[in-house]
Amino acid sequence: MTERFLRRALLAAPLVAPLAVPLVAPRLALAQPAPPRPRPGTSGTWRGMNLAHLPEFPLGMPDARLSMRQTAALGADSVALMPSAWQDGTTSAEVSLGSDMSAEQLRAGIEQAHLLGLRVLVKPQLWVQGGRTGDARPGNERDWRRWFTTYGAVLLALARVAQQTGAEAFSVGTGLNRSLARPEWRPLLAQLRGVYRGKLILVAESPEAAEATTLWEALDGIGLRLFPALGRDDAPEDWRPVMRREAERLDRLAAQWRKKLWVAELGLRSAAGAAARPWEAVEDRPSVPDPRVQAEVLARWLAVLDRPSVEAVLLWRWFTDPRRGGPQDSDFTLQGKLAEGVLLGAWAR
Repeated sequence: MTERFLRRALLAAPLVAPLAVPLVAPRLALAQPAPPRPRPGTSGTWRGMNLAHLPEFPLGMPDARLSMRQTAALGADSVALMPSAWQDGTTSAEVSLGSDMSAEQLRAGIEQAHLLGLRVLVKPQLWVQGGRTGDARPGNERDWRRWFTTYGAVLLALARVAQQTGAEAFSVGTGLNRSLARPEWRPLLAQLRGVYRGKLILVAESPEAAEATTLWEALDGIGLRLFPALGRDDAPEDWRPVMRREAERLDRLAAQWRKKLWVAELGLRSAAGAAARPWEAVEDRPSVPDPRVQAEVLARWLAVLDRPSVEAVLLWRWFTDPRRGGPQDSDFTLQGKLAEGVLLGAWAR
């Protein structure tokens, strides 16, 4: 089954994707009114995108709606919306709601997605001035308690919006490595349960971080980011054992906690060398575009992750700008690239 799926996905890529760039502009015709698809149920695997919100293409407006429709046309049935939280320095105890997406825009985005038949994961992202999310480390016990108070206030405000709009899932954080052993998480999760009644998950930084976390018993799913090193771009035979090892690792984690896995971030740049370092951003390493490596890696990942332990696969990423991407773009976005054909082969079945 896996090999048949893989051949179909890769065959779809070169047939569809060369048309994707010329069709980026004509896709605007999709903005014409159309009857919404029926809302999907809450069972079954989620397959969709992390939708990166650009302030100049805000949620609730036509461009963002068109961008969501593009993902649905490729077979996506869900979307992760990512309001930001902001921490002013790695040791700061103060967290506030970011300015890039207001609560009103989040509400509008959830409603847009639902009208298109897409399920929604609200997935707040903490940004730390001068460091990465996992670097957040208040310096003493009092500051940690203050950090949970301020971060918790952001989560509770967003969870209320998620509950009021019927968002199907809510993440309490992504990549918060240094905080996950703290005792404050349990009462905060209880508070969130009092506000939000959908699926509650956490997104660990990696499979290793997920294995080290003991909070899963208090959550509805095991979320994680999946960006392991695979090997050379021209050696796909080396990717298979890595992917199989990671998938079997996820199976064991799901069995241990009797919870389904949420691969909440999966992807790589359409750039030379991306298979060896899938986590690298454009800012980390300049590279020439290579949409083929992105398409081939994603085709194989989607085949490997089509397994009972995995409840959700959300790719990184898609933008609210429907014209983003294209064959000369070397970023993570799948828009206007060979990867679109892969999704048609994998999802539009």
